[in-house]
Amino acid sequence: MKHTLKFISSLSLLFSMFLGYAQDVPEISKNLKDTIATKKPKTETVKTAKPEIQEAQAPIDSVIKTDRYGLRVGVDLYKLTRGLYDKDYKGVEFVGDWRLTKKYFLAAELGYEDKTTEDDRLTSSANGTYIKAGFDYNFYQNWLDMENLITIGMRGGFSSFAQELHSYKIYNPNPYWGELPPIATDNKYSGLTATWIEVALGLKAQVVKNVFVGFGVQLKLLTSNKEPNNFENLYIPGFNRTYDGSFGIGFNYTVSYFIPIYKKKTMASETVKKEEPKKKK
Repeated sequence: MKHTLKFISSLSLLFSMFLGYAQDVPEISKNLKDTIATKKPKTETVKTAKPEIQEAQAPIDSVIKTDRYGLRVGVDLYKLTRGLYDKDYKGVEFVGDWRLTKKYFLAAELGYEDKTTEDDRLTSSANGTYIKAGFDYNFYQNWLDMENLITIGMRGGFSSFAQELHSYKIYNPNPYWGELPPIATDNKYSGLTATWIEVALGLKAQVVKNVFVGFGVQLKLLTSNKEPNNFENLYIPGFNRTYDGSFGIGFNYTVSYFIPIYKKKTMASETVKKEEPKKKK
C-alpha cells in the first residue's frame, strides 16, 4: 500500500511538470516569432539626387581665317589724268602701304607737281617734289576672305620746291587812264621748303584679286613755310593752295596692287550657353 501511494505521488508530480512545460512551449514559440519579426532587416529607400541642369559654353562657330600681309603700291589717277584737261597742271603721285597688324598700316605718298597759278595781279608757277608718311587704321569689319578698307590716319608732309614769278601788275587806286600793262619778269626762287600735318580719310575696295580702287580726302595744317623775299608761296606741291590760310584740303583717286608677302592664321569663334535636356523621373 505504501509503495502504491508513493508511485501515485510521483506520477502526479511528473504529470504536473509535463502540463507546465506544455503551457510554456506555445509562449516560447510566440516570443520567438515576435523576436524574429522584430529583427527583420529594414529596407531603406535611397533617394538619388536629381541631376542638375548643367550649363556649358560650347562653340557654335569656329572659323580659321587667313590674313595676308604685304605691300600695296599704286598711283593717283586724279593727278595723273588732270594734265589732260588742265594745261596749267602736271603731276603724278605714287601711293603705298604696308600692313603691320590686323588693323594698322604704314602708309606713304611720293609725288611731283608743276602748277601755274594765274591771279588778277600776277602769274606764277611752282614745281617740286614732296613726300608724306604716316599710318592708317582700318575700322571696317570684313567678312570672310574680304580685304576692303575704310581708314582714318595721319601724315606728316614735307615739300622741296621752287617758285617762278612770270608777270605782275602794279595796283593803281585811281585808274583814270585805265589799268597799267603787266610787267614781265623771270624771277626764280629755289630752295624753298614747307612742312604740314594732315588727317586722311579713305576707302579701298578690292575689285579683282589683289587690285584695289580707292578714294581719299585729306585735311591739312601748314606748320612751316619758307618764303622768298617780297613774295609769297601761292602753291606748295603736295599741300595745295596757300592763300586760303594755313589750312588746306586735298583728295585722290587711286588704283593699287597688293603684293602678298606672308600669311597669318587667326581663329574667330562665337560661344553660346548650351542647356542639357531635363531627365524624366
